[in-house]
Amino acid sequence: MSELLLLACALLSWIITCQSGPWRPCTDLLQLDLLSRVLPGTGTAQDGIHIVQSRGSRGFQFSGSPQLFSFPASQLFVNCNFFPAEFSIVVTLKIPQITPEKSEYIFTLLDGDSDELLLGLRLSQNNLHFLQKGHGRKKRTTFKAVGLDDNRWHTVVLAVTGHYTILTVDCGRPLELVLESPFTDDLDTTGSTFFIASRRRWNGLFSGLIRQLVLLPGSDATSRICPSSEPRLSALSVPQALLHLPIKPSSTDLPLHPYEAEVRVTAGVSPPCGHSEEGQLWFSTLKKGLFLCDGIVWLTMLQVKEKLDYVEDHQDLFTSSETFDIEVFHIPSVGLFIATANRDSNLGSGIYKWTDGKFERYQNISTYDAQAWQYFTVGKKKFLVVANCRSKDAGDQEQSVIYKWSSRKLKFIHYQTLNTHSARDWEAFNIQDETFLAVANHRQGERNHNIDSVIYKWNPVTQFFEVNQTIPTAGAYDWEFFTIGPYYFLVVANTFNGRSTVIDSTIYIWLGGMFQSYQSITTFGAIDWEMFQIENRVFLAVANSQMLTEEGKIQYSINSTIYELSMASQTFIKFQDIETNSALDWEYFTVGDDKFLVVANSYDGTSYSLNSVIYRWQGYEGFVPVHRLRTNGCRDWEFFNTTDGSYLIYSSARAALSKVLKLRTI
Repeated sequence: MSELLLLACALLSWIITCQSGPWRPCTDLLQLDLLSRVLPGTGTAQDGIHIVQSRGSRGFQFSGSPQLFSFPASQLFVNCNFFPAEFSIVVTLKIPQITPEKSEYIFTLLDGDSDELLLGLRLSQNNLHFLQKGHGRKKRTTFKAVGLDDNRWHTVVLAVTGHYTILTVDCGRPLELVLESPFTDDLDTTGSTFFIASRRRWNGLFSGLIRQLVLLPGSDATSRICPSSEPRLSALSVPQALLHLPIKPSSTDLPLHPYEAEVRVTAGVSPPCGHSEEGQLWFSTLKKGLFLCDGIVWLTMLQVKEKLDYVEDHQDLFTSSETFDIEVFHIPSVGLFIATANRDSNLGSGIYKWTDGKFERYQNISTYDAQAWQYFTVGKKKFLVVANCRSKDAGDQEQSVIYKWSSRKLKFIHYQTLNTHSARDWEAFNIQDETFLAVANHRQGERNHNIDSVIYKWNPVTQFFEVNQTIPTAGAYDWEFFTIGPYYFLVVANTFNGRSTVIDSTIYIWLGGMFQSYQSITTFGAIDWEMFQIENRVFLAVANSQMLTEEGKIQYSINSTIYELSMASQTFIKFQDIETNSALDWEYFTVGDDKFLVVANSYDGTSYSLNSVIYRWQGYEGFVPVHRLRTNGCRDWEFFNTTDGSYLIYSSARAALSKVLKLRTI
């Protein structure tokens, strides 16, 4: 009996081996370029598919019958008919904001000739939906508030493995959702069809641009494309037609090009750059460069590198009173502006517009010992927030105000009032498509400097900012937000604890939906932090204003310090000390390939009329002084560019006069 059983097992093994052969996966486990499958054999565009360039990169736009953008699943699954149980989908896209009632498909996999959906990826306003058929019913996994429909390029990786669906946008922090049941391992694709940019019907046709669409069986594609120097355009497999300029057709062909770009040549001011000019090229004989319009501003494509030669006086800007801060901002299709934070509560603060090469007064806003302005946007809304140091009437609660830009009135109007305490600064920033505002509360009353500063978050339902977190600070003067890879940081400049200015300023990191202490650095009356990067090196510069000890000794001529992030210790360590005179601000800027820092020296213990200094980066030597600029009680520096060149503007806390300086280059 045992011999018969052994023989039967051997025969069964032989039958299985002969009939089925060695096991092979349904695909070759290589990346599968879905987008190229709907292009002709030449890999170029066809009827209904157009190559469009936007913001410096090309993508396909689909406008023809959805049937043209399809192919049978059997082209991919050559060894068996089952969709992989573990896979990633990589897509690079750009799409304007989607209306609330509308949805658009990135791709779908439909069963046979029916309209039954087996698998798909769909976009709605601010949401991404992963669609699948499982165990007789349809399932939808929704990633909310991903912010893909903002008319900017984004690269998305959707990884599916077991019970988990993981979304990574622009190489940022992964978002993970748990499925009710694991993704099916028996999704039969026999007779099914892939539809790119649609669900077979015109309704739901993708209206934006798609640059890549790749299926990677068996693994998470994130590690293959991240980190990236251009995370919004991280590439796994982009069709060749989007990587090179199209071949010029022969004279016998019709003069139709799938890709077009208009080129303008000027010797003077730049041509307009708006939505209708998006994708156009401009060659400037004055700037000796080639520029591309991204729909808002001209982006430099090629340009002779400039070098800073000297600085010259360009404009005396007379303000209503002394100016503590200047905010430079640009409103698309309107122009370049600055907002000045002025001391005198009776005269308010001013907004100035760049007109014919100079700033001219544009609007006046009532402020109360204004200390700082911050310009920011929430979606398409544009805002300015002022840090008021004093109340309107003596004894009342101090209040800072958010103003909203009215595109009808072409000016800023009152939007929201927030209670603050001797506010010194506002910092606006975004974390995972949520908008935050941090206020530096300096003191409560005349003596209490050890109070909470507040972080507010935008509520998209109420359309107002609400308190999100409070952080204990000591005479806070400045917030600086910055990112390093997928991590978010916020550093505060603590100035005075009621006894001394020799105190810790703290760097916070965003963890678990809130900011938590990461590192403390001893500072000396810190007024400002400036974060900047040089290649892959990350720096933080602090402006130290004075050293007041508990014994009452005070020094103004002290060191301000530049710190560098150490990858070994994962902390900021001292890189360079620079002697300053009651430094109140640092500003980092570039001219050509050169990097600069300019410091606002305000007081040396005897005089306010001092040299503020421009330092140039010289690698191993660090920053070395190259230009000394005479200033009077210098409070703030700002750098800005126009079509006519590069400029610096500084404000004075001692006189109602700010100065615009032009950077002359060679």
